[in-house]
Amino acid sequence: MDLRKIKKLIELLEESQLSEIEIHEGEESVRLIRNSASVSAAPPVPSIVSTLPVGSSPSPSASDKQPESEESELPEGEIVRSPMVGTFYSSPNPETPAFVKAGSKVGMGDTLCLIEAMKMFNQIEAEIAGQIVAVLVEDGQPVELDEPLFVIRAS
Repeated sequence: MDLRKIKKLIELLEESQLSEIEIHEGEESVRLIRNSASVSAAPPVPSIVSTLPVGSSPSPSASDKQPESEESELPEGEIVRSPMVGTFYSSPNPETPAFVKAGSKVGMGDTLCLIEAMKMFNQIEAEIAGQIVAVLVEDGQPVELDEPLFVIRAS
């Protein structure tokens, strides 16, 4: 999507009473969210959201993986790891409920969370259908590349 179009959308959002705009153009999508002045914990916006499947990060080498003892402490299931360094957000804004919580059923492609990296909000999606067994990070917490975020038990 052309940067001029994105700037124009930002101007439209600022001039209107809308709090959010989402535009899809082919395979590209842009989502702009107005910053809520009443909540200081809200992520700075307007911002651009891109969709990133969980498995899109390069596979870490064996030396990059966490020690086996930490891995064995996690519940059984598929571990969803952070594909990037950033800030974890469990919901699109502080006024809305979390995308998922422990016990939630998810389908393949469902949004699990957002990770903000360099003012861009990246949707992290489920690669398998199942039930969320554990949410391993808190809202607003910084996350590292390959850090475990969720455990999903396949259904």
